[in-house]
Amino acid sequence: MINLKLMRAVVQRVIRASVKINGNVQSAIKTGLMILLGIEDSDGPDDIQWLSNKLVNLRIFNDSAGIMNLSLRETGGDILLVSQFTLFAATKKGNRPSYIRASKPDIAIPLYESLIIQLEKELGKGIYTGVFGADMQVEILNDGPVTILVDTKNKDL
Repeated sequence: MINLKLMRAVVQRVIRASVKINGNVQSAIKTGLMILLGIEDSDGPDDIQWLSNKLVNLRIFNDSAGIMNLSLRETGGDILLVSQFTLFAATKKGNRPSYIRASKPDIAIPLYESLIIQLEKELGKGIYTGVFGADMQVEILNDGPVTILVDTKNKDL
């Protein structure tokens, strides 16, 4: 088995989503995408570019016929992006997950910030975020439900 290194995103089409820290709303969106992001050490600029393009162009919003045929770019929806190292939990051994594959902050933060900048550039507007490394409470009202896994090295998912 090949151990692929990848940037991983859980993408949820939402009616609304928010992030609270210490009981205070950090960010909130209405219609759009809630994106939970996991980063590994081998991720880089190519992963950022590919993932950003994929996220803003995924055709997962309904058109006038009720068919998922529109992208976030076309609908004008928002993004709430939250870094989540637990997306790389290894659960093969025992009952306590290992997070060894997740990047440490010195590598992950610059990549996370680069993705924010790239998404804003592609959408032509600001995106909403959590706070890297903070203890956050995320509230999501998933629309559909539509939840899609995207990763930058295994593009067949």
